[in-house]
Amino acid sequence: MEQQPTNLRGRAAWALVITGAASFMAALDNLVVTTALPAIREDLGGGLEDLEWTVNAYTLTFAVLLMLGAALGDRFGRRRLFLAGLTVFTGASAAAALSPGINELIAARAVQGAGAAVMMPLTLTLLTAAVPVARRGMALGIYGAVTGIAIASGPLIGGSLTEHISWQWIFWLNVPIGLALIPLARLRLAESTAPDARLDVLGTVLISVGLFGIVYGLVNANMEGWGSLPVLTGLIGGSLFTALFIRHGIRGHRPLLPMKLFRNPGFFGINIASLLMFLGMFGSIFLLAQFLQGVAGFSPTEAGVRMLPWTAMPMIVAPIAGFLSDRIGGRPVVVAGLALQAAGLAWFAATLDPGVAYTRLLPALVLGGIGMALFIAPAANVLMSTVGPADSGIASGANNALREVGGALGVAVLCSVFSHSGGYETPQAFTDGTVPALWIGAAAVALAALAGLFIPGRTRTPQTPGADGTAPGTAAQAPARV
Repeated sequence: MEQQPTNLRGRAAWALVITGAASFMAALDNLVVTTALPAIREDLGGGLEDLEWTVNAYTLTFAVLLMLGAALGDRFGRRRLFLAGLTVFTGASAAAALSPGINELIAARAVQGAGAAVMMPLTLTLLTAAVPVARRGMALGIYGAVTGIAIASGPLIGGSLTEHISWQWIFWLNVPIGLALIPLARLRLAESTAPDARLDVLGTVLISVGLFGIVYGLVNANMEGWGSLPVLTGLIGGSLFTALFIRHGIRGHRPLLPMKLFRNPGFFGINIASLLMFLGMFGSIFLLAQFLQGVAGFSPTEAGVRMLPWTAMPMIVAPIAGFLSDRIGGRPVVVAGLALQAAGLAWFAATLDPGVAYTRLLPALVLGGIGMALFIAPAANVLMSTVGPADSGIASGANNALREVGGALGVAVLCSVFSHSGGYETPQAFTDGTVPALWIGAAAVALAALAGLFIPGRTRTPQTPGADGTAPGTAAQAPARV
């Protein structure tokens, strides 16, 4: 009996290391390409829409397959599917590095996103199962901080590798990490399933077609025209399929995403806030990373270094944010973070011009970094506190999916605004397109702060610990999720 607490701590620590590293890779690849986009464009060719798809091919497949990945894990084994997703992600990273053209790169990015979609939602489920309830807030805070650091440091890592080696190394970086994690996960993570879990094929098809149609329409609207048949078909058809998915979630038998979960104000608030926050942030970073190179004249590494205040703040603030959320509740921390992120984006929009000094942008970078940390670190704990153990997998998958949907929509929407108002022709044209896009991003994050007010003032984890102090549902006894 004396060894049990030590073994428990060891298992929890290994779970945090493995899931944190896997989450870091998956989150990093959302934005690691941003500072590499000019080099990719020069090397492989392509226009703005191709650069958008280089980002969105990953985020879109990631988003639409996340909930299916969680369901597959519940049905066939969470560790087994985590390993499968990690293997696909690692292989697709190598394929992306070897891509001879822009179309091949986009295809590899799509496969990479599919692997991440299976891997990512299971990281949170596996970690939650391995960590005692009393320590879960701290563990999920660290997990959230790692994810936030990956998102924030993506431009720096991408810029440094692109300038000093080549853009291909932003993908080669994943290969040794993935190869190291595969045997570790097999040896150190416990297997678990949800008995009687079912796959919702209809729901997966509806949301996949719906989101693809909407993003396709937004990405191609300025090139083909808002009134063109392909764009209208994508937007209207995608919206229709998405509406059918929502209806299926309300009336269907064991749907992929039960809409009843959104009756919980906390679940509704944190998920809508996540979607809007990532919409504003991803689209803004996509454009700002290119502004620092194409307009301000910095090299890829210099551009990444000048985004360090945004990168460094989550490392400093995220542990504090996790601690505060345990003490005062998640709502004030999350709302404050979103408000600061919106203020940072608004500062960018108000000060950006072709000759702007970096010192004038520095406060916006600091505000954005603090805001990102305050939101991301407690968000996972807030989310998991709104559902019971039977719904933890679907909650993780839904939240990650909505984040990625927000990211894909953010790049598509803000680039559509950018293309309408400006372009790549001159520094002034790029600035003219970026400024209104940043105002849209700031407005989206401000709306996210309002959505955060739906989160209850104090959140409690509804799970009760088992006899050994672990969360229930860590083995075959886990209740059915779907």
